[in-house]
Amino acid sequence: MKKGKYYILLITLLAFSSCEFLGMESENTVDNSENLVARVGNTFLFRTDINGLTDASMSSEDSARITERFIDNWIKKELFVREASNNSNIDQTEIQRKVDAYRYTLISYEYQKLMVEQQLDREVSEEEIRQYYNDNIENFQLRQNILKGRYLKILQAAQKKTDVRRWMKSDRPEDLESLKSYGFQFASDFSLQDSTWINFDDLIKNSPFSTIENKIQFLRRNRYVEESDSLYLYLFRIHEFKLSEQVSPMEYVKEDIKNIIINKRKVDIAKSLENKVYERAKKNEDYEIYK
Repeated sequence: MKKGKYYILLITLLAFSSCEFLGMESENTVDNSENLVARVGNTFLFRTDINGLTDASMSSEDSARITERFIDNWIKKELFVREASNNSNIDQTEIQRKVDAYRYTLISYEYQKLMVEQQLDREVSEEEIRQYYNDNIENFQLRQNILKGRYLKILQAAQKKTDVRRWMKSDRPEDLESLKSYGFQFASDFSLQDSTWINFDDLIKNSPFSTIENKIQFLRRNRYVEESDSLYLYLFRIHEFKLSEQVSPMEYVKEDIKNIIINKRKVDIAKSLENKVYERAKKNEDYEIYK
């Protein structure tokens, strides 16, 4: 077939694009002959197999090029598999054994995943989290310094700096609300986490505090500190801290523990599933061992 006619055929095929790529071998070649695109031996490529390769936004030349490349690649792969299958040095029985083993693994995995999702309880109580934390507390050693505190970055020319300093140091709820409102309106960067543990390095990474050499000593010695450069004023208040290698607070690892518990439930469901199937088959005498 000439290349021009080949392009016309390809463009015509694209008009039918609506489905995803499917399998390509079929025994119904007579019934599907009008849908046929290519053949290698007894394996066939149909129009429905190349649907979805392109879309209406593409030019006809791009669509034809993509489709032609796909067809050429399909032919090359099928020819190679055919050549390999006819090689007498390849153990076809061993190939089939591996195919069957992979099929078993794939079906088992999909069924297991389906059953786990159907049976899994994702609700984890506070008591479960606390119990797991207490039972495994040696596994929750911190790998970084963490803290609860306040951080604010404002322009040197910012207004109300006296009020901001007072709000930063105050424990009054109304002053914290004023500080939050100010931060949303005027701060270049801020974090006001009196009740939430955060990573110390993450908090200070874009500030002069990031150059501190002895961070442990800094945390131990300071409760309120300020730094400045030519443009900005940085205010930092430390409410509470935990050092690397200390035991992590439960609140800091709460989500991790929740995920651990849920994953453990998944494993338990998966383990029990095979035994349940086996015991049910045994009760129903669905299998027999010949001796």
